[in-house]
Amino acid sequence: MDTAAGTRVRRRETSVARQVLLLQVLVVLLLVVVSLALATYDARRDARDSAVERVVGVAQAVADSPAVVDALDDAEPSAAIQPYAEQVRVDTGTDFVVVMGLDRTRFSHPTASLVGERFVGDLGDAPGGGVFTQEYAGTLGPSMRSVVPVHDGDRVVALVSVGITISSIDRALRDDLVLIGVSAALVLGAGLLGAWLVSRRLRRQTHGLGEREMTRMYEYYSAVLHAVREGLLLLDSEGRVQLVNDEARRLLDLPGDVVGRRLDDLGLAPALVAAALGRTPHPDDLYLAGDRMLLVSSSPAAWEGREVGSVVTLRDHTELRTVTGELDVVRGLTESLRSQTHEAANRLHTVVSLIEMGRPEEAVDFATEELQVAQLLADRVVGAVGDPVVSALLLGKTSEAVERGIELGITGRIPEDAAVSSRELVTVLGNLLDNAFDAVTGSDTRRVEVSLETDGDLLRVVVGDSGPGLDEEEAAHALERGWSTKASGGRGVGLALVAQVARRYGGRVRVDGSPLGGARFTVELPRPEAAT
Repeated sequence: MDTAAGTRVRRRETSVARQVLLLQVLVVLLLVVVSLALATYDARRDARDSAVERVVGVAQAVADSPAVVDALDDAEPSAAIQPYAEQVRVDTGTDFVVVMGLDRTRFSHPTASLVGERFVGDLGDAPGGGVFTQEYAGTLGPSMRSVVPVHDGDRVVALVSVGITISSIDRALRDDLVLIGVSAALVLGAGLLGAWLVSRRLRRQTHGLGEREMTRMYEYYSAVLHAVREGLLLLDSEGRVQLVNDEARRLLDLPGDVVGRRLDDLGLAPALVAAALGRTPHPDDLYLAGDRMLLVSSSPAAWEGREVGSVVTLRDHTELRTVTGELDVVRGLTESLRSQTHEAANRLHTVVSLIEMGRPEEAVDFATEELQVAQLLADRVVGAVGDPVVSALLLGKTSEAVERGIELGITGRIPEDAAVSSRELVTVLGNLLDNAFDAVTGSDTRRVEVSLETDGDLLRVVVGDSGPGLDEEEAAHALERGWSTKASGGRGVGLALVAQVARRYGGRVRVDGSPLGGARFTVELPRPEAAT
């Protein structure tokens, strides 16, 4: 029901592209009509002006003709003037050439029966020697006419009137209007074609939506985008940021002018950028961005089968990852205690068997020796580390080292007033020891040394191993692995978390060679006030 209603509303609303098309068509039509009217008016005015100039010119030419002046002295001036005037009329394309006396008597006229009649119309100042023009309705109908004087010396002896009827002017104007109409039709066609092309492109860009639909979509999408607790990035097909919400700005420390910029120009982790720009979905992969561990998902976005970009979601898993690391440590301790319980049971059976065999002295020596070894180990670890949580971690790691055939040495101590929290010390030591244990697993000599040093306000944690070590390139990328490559299956995340803790305290992590032959990681953690 809702879908059908929404479809009906969609159909009733005119799309923006169609509205723009109609507006453009109206504008083009209005411009063409106005232009056509102005061109017609201008052509009509030019035609009349041209007609006036022509009749004045013809009239002056006839008035200056010696044949006309000579014929005026004849007893019948019309006998010579009528054929001459008709010949001029035909040759010049005018409608009448009338030569008259000062008393208005016609000596010539296109209608022969009107010769000798009085001229109809105004003469203006022509009898006084001026040139007079007017539009007047005479015997041939409305016309544009001129009246000029005929001079014989200094005297005005006759008048010449030449005219072109308005109907003749309009017939000539129609030829010009046809050309104007054809030009207007071509302009109208070009304008309509351009409007249609613009509308077609706009329809593709707006997907045929109406203005209210686009307004609602923008308002609702913008509200949802900024209300969700996950970070959201919308990228176009060229990898430019088109939309970003507040959470994404916070998680990635994005600048204010991020919209419109390419994602790979923002200084983000290369692996994160590669995942965001990927053409295949990447569900829930861990990446390191600054001090945050982000769970990133990206998926291509498509519209009507055409790919338009990608959508990237970001979730902050920093705290969760830290807690998960602590949980892994607890699980390791649990496994270590379970192994110790099994080992203690074996030792207890050995003691019982020695007693049953009648060798109580050997049983006491065996039990006392094991107890002393365990107590010495516990005393040494607890004495070196005042924090019970870190002590428990190191005891568990010591037991794990024994089970894996690794010689673990612990020197130095952590002061009770250390500024680093127990949880972060567990993160640093646990991940460094796990990394060292993995490094020496395949070596003939399996040895790991932990050094805990204090230098004023600086706490230094050093873990070295006898493994194969790292070359210069590997050492340079060891801490960047979580930054630059995908942390698939949790690999590369541990050292990234160590570096994260160091940055949080304003410290640093150095990777170099160990005197044992393998790699050595040095973590320096100053007090917060000392770092500032």
